[in-house]
Amino acid sequence: MQPSATLAMTAAAKARIRLGHPVIGLSAGEPDFDTPAAVAEAGAKAIRDGFTHYTSNPGIPELREAIAHKLKRDNGIDVSPAQILCSNGAKQSVAQAIMALVRDGDEVLIPAPYWVSYPEMVRMAGGIPHAITTTHETGYLLSPEQLEASITEKTRMLILCSPSNPTGGVYTPAMLEKIVEVLQRHPGIYVLSDEIYEYIVYDIQHRSIASFDGMAHRTITVNGFSKAYAMTGWRLGYLAAEQSIVDAAAKIQSQFTSAPSSITQMAGVAALALDPSVVGDMVSAFRSRRDLMLARLSNIEGLVCPVPEGAFYLFPDVARWLGARTPDGALLSNTQDLCMYILEHHDVALVPGQAFGGATGLRISYAASESDLMTACDRLEAAFAELGSTKG
Repeated sequence: MQPSATLAMTAAAKARIRLGHPVIGLSAGEPDFDTPAAVAEAGAKAIRDGFTHYTSNPGIPELREAIAHKLKRDNGIDVSPAQILCSNGAKQSVAQAIMALVRDGDEVLIPAPYWVSYPEMVRMAGGIPHAITTTHETGYLLSPEQLEASITEKTRMLILCSPSNPTGGVYTPAMLEKIVEVLQRHPGIYVLSDEIYEYIVYDIQHRSIASFDGMAHRTITVNGFSKAYAMTGWRLGYLAAEQSIVDAAAKIQSQFTSAPSSITQMAGVAALALDPSVVGDMVSAFRSRRDLMLARLSNIEGLVCPVPEGAFYLFPDVARWLGARTPDGALLSNTQDLCMYILEHHDVALVPGQAFGGATGLRISYAASESDLMTACDRLEAAFAELGSTKG
């Protein structure tokens, strides 16, 4: 397994900050908003009320009931509370679904660029990750033709992340329908649908693949509270699936961690009871930041960036700049080199695209204040202008 490049870049940025450098961090994948007050109060009340002991392994009934209601209302997924497993973050839910279903030698299809942890989780389970490369010309979205061409007799699972980390790409209902048509010809393939960014979408409809006819029994829907409710540190996620899959994942969880924090679970119940405007206000801010960043990045020659329809990331293609040399003569042969140059010479922390299986891209998080984003753009323009003199 490889360590998380996202966490590694964040650590490098923090090390520079400790040395007194004015680093602007655009590498972390978390909202820069506070947890809603009502949610925080629910957690504090749980402490005051002494609700601080172990809960049942799958999660408290109130939370699983609220999640089941949410899935039916918002996603068209009809599951019972017993078909829901609450975990210590959506990351744990993803890992446990993979461990429950992937056997030694099974192939797992992963559209690239992908979230850094998917291939490592597959390897940990004994499976073989098979990346399917997408490009900025298609918005980094998997086509049904690519999917069909990638399926073999060893294919066990397809992992879809929509809205996507790291690209912000969103599969429309029409796109998903075409993917479902391919999957219907291959009934033995499971789908792990990572929908952690589902509420952060712009001018586009999110749809869960489990809501399509014939997909509910073979889809594991993973979601959580970290992105929509700015609850990253609370560590609360869940999966919903057929009972046998949930039971297998719950068995794994029972031996690893048991249930999430009792306090966090009560906060989760409160989050699901919030007025949707709480999420809407945050999404409006993200939309404004996205548009500002896209406008500024368009000033950088040779940098090509699709318009993301969800999440809070940009994934520009920087192939034009690979092979350039820094003013002091260092060769930038890959995106890791480029990110380190930008961090060490211009104090902006980004994540190299190669960590996500996108060798010519950079992930930029715009989950930061507008003033920080504009300062970061000033620095990025200066960084690439310096490279321009060495890359004709």
